[in-house]
Amino acid sequence: MNSFSDHCVDRAETSSLKWDRYKGRDILPFWLADMDFRSSPAIIEALRKRVEHGVFGYTLPDERLYEAVLGYLHNDKGLKAERDWIVWLPGIVPGLGASCRAFAGPGEGVMYCPPVYPQFMLAPVNQGRKGVRVPLARAGMSYSFDWEAMEKAARGVKLLLICNPHNPIGRAFSRSELERLGSFAARHGIIICSDDIHCDLVLDPEAVHTPILAIEEAAARSVMLMAPSKTFNVPGLSCAFAVIPDKGLRDSFKRAIRGMADHVNLMGFEACRAAYAESGAWLKGLLGYLRENRATLRRCIAERMPEIKIGPCEATYMAWLDVSELGLDDPVRYFEDAGVGLSDGADYGERQMLRMNFACPSQMLEEGLERMARAVDALREPVGPKSCSMQ
Repeated sequence: MNSFSDHCVDRAETSSLKWDRYKGRDILPFWLADMDFRSSPAIIEALRKRVEHGVFGYTLPDERLYEAVLGYLHNDKGLKAERDWIVWLPGIVPGLGASCRAFAGPGEGVMYCPPVYPQFMLAPVNQGRKGVRVPLARAGMSYSFDWEAMEKAARGVKLLLICNPHNPIGRAFSRSELERLGSFAARHGIIICSDDIHCDLVLDPEAVHTPILAIEEAAARSVMLMAPSKTFNVPGLSCAFAVIPDKGLRDSFKRAIRGMADHVNLMGFEACRAAYAESGAWLKGLLGYLRENRATLRRCIAERMPEIKIGPCEATYMAWLDVSELGLDDPVRYFEDAGVGLSDGADYGERQMLRMNFACPSQMLEEGLERMARAVDALREPVGPKSCSMQ
């Protein structure tokens, strides 16, 4: 067993959005994208010290925080960012909305490529912009940009929203794909907003996260949104940031957030600094644990539920599952009745799909997979008992 299991905790009765969805019901939650692990010891200690100080007033990002973030961008992402490029946010979703307000006028086009995190589809509409839906091209469980469809839909589009690594399909887009995306955006005068919140959760050795700002043709026309929240399990502390090299884009973005999304939780600042400056060993352990869980997930699906097709799982801790062969009218309800809570693919723009969060204790994952396997067995002729265990 990976030693990271020491960080697994019981979240019942903690007002957890993830767990309280099924409060009082025997349903294991695998639906929401937060992890069932304690955050890093460095983050916990930083928060403890701030609590002991006892004063929780309005707080500015200090030089240690900037040093941590700029050091992370340089050392981990190969980006020599400058302090002025950083714009602090209370979350990624406000950054999506701010980008829509800043770079597209009322009624102008904002392109997004489903299946994708639901807020990508909601952000343009919520800001009075026109959502331009161009689905990713799919071959089996492999997804990529539909270049021909994007070219046809580009007229009148001012902003393109992308997610890299992609939620929910689990891909880290290649450098060549991002270079082509940069050329597409430059040719059509489109600004790119890239949500890179899952960028440190790359699980495949051959997969690499390439920041949009590392693409020469894209850097001057891009906003990159980042946060420690998914990687270090601190989403409740509401701290994110945009990295915007171009001053004109940055000024427009700042105007769009002014008075609406320009104050960050002081505990979020503390967690962010400790995450990027002091939590590298913890992250290494997390990635090892997630890889083991992913292996268990793949093995159980192959052995017990071959009707279910699983996406690449190159990155993020969400598995994208095609359950169309099961012939279910309501897959989410069927598996909830079996004691497993999953995200509905329809919310991401693709029906007969489910998203499963495997960032949880291995015992919980194994129990959830066993429940799913029994539910799939019930749709077929009876089979002999088997197990989804790690063995």
